[in-house]
Amino acid sequence: MANLSHLSEFVLVGFSSFGELEILLYGPFLMLYLLAFMGNTIIIVMVIADTHLHTPMYFFLGNFSLLEILVNMTTVPRMLSDLLVPNKVISFTGCMVQFYFYFSLGSTTFLILSDMALDRFVAICHPLRYGTLMSWAVCVQLAGVAWASPFLAMVPTVLFRTHLNYCHGNVINHFFCDNTPLLQLSCSDTRLLEFWDFLMALAFVLSSFLVTLISYGYIVTTVLRIPSASSRQKAFSTCGSHLTLVCIGYTSTIFLYVRPGKAHSVELNKIVALVTAVLTPFLSPFIFTLRNEAFKTVLRGHMQRLKGLHKAL
Repeated sequence: MANLSHLSEFVLVGFSSFGELEILLYGPFLMLYLLAFMGNTIIIVMVIADTHLHTPMYFFLGNFSLLEILVNMTTVPRMLSDLLVPNKVISFTGCMVQFYFYFSLGSTTFLILSDMALDRFVAICHPLRYGTLMSWAVCVQLAGVAWASPFLAMVPTVLFRTHLNYCHGNVINHFFCDNTPLLQLSCSDTRLLEFWDFLMALAFVLSSFLVTLISYGYIVTTVLRIPSASSRQKAFSTCGSHLTLVCIGYTSTIFLYVRPGKAHSVELNKIVALVTAVLTPFLSPFIFTLRNEAFKTVLRGHMQRLKGLHKAL
């Protein structure tokens, strides 16, 4: 094999194994992408426009919905265009840029989820101090750290990859520039890089998961002390949608990335990554709106106003 250490482009395998049936995936994937985009956009617009939703919980929800849109945009449009062409080529620079934004935004998503868990912890366990502990200044600082730290930490991660020798070809067995397929193309010693990746996973995924886990531990203990069954149900209902997304997000991501080494099943990783890239952003608006009474009330109010406006016209 010739030394391809100075690659100018990669070839994405995507779903080429489907042959001519590959194009049939375009319609369903496009529909899921557009619905995910519209659903999350509606949440952002409502959080900004409606004063009833100007609370820390919905501030973090707006951040989460924005992240769902951006993470989706880093992989899905490229994947959709590749379904229509036989040559799925991406430049080396384009691949590194996609890698950087996918993992930076993905890490930010988990930090925002942990911020949401902290918000619920303070609201349920320390309700009298909620206004002080979760002031707007605190919320902005928490969100700022969640956005800034992964984008800074991913800079050396990407720089390390630009200096690897890719002498095992330039064909990436994935629909985007994921970590494991890239490492499998390198003939450099990647042990230090894999350890760094593992540390990044610990810093952003497992640490935020631990914060979420501890927060919910205190929440459950506090709620179970509430004597009224209806009050307990109301308290748990404010956490249900968040907890559902936590289970989906952390399960798939820990499976994909919180494992040192590059000898993973790429095909299985591809399926799990497809679920997180396409299905989860589509489901998250429904999870939040269908299980959140305040959001449903606001949505019904906007729908009734639109009906009234339509009748007036």
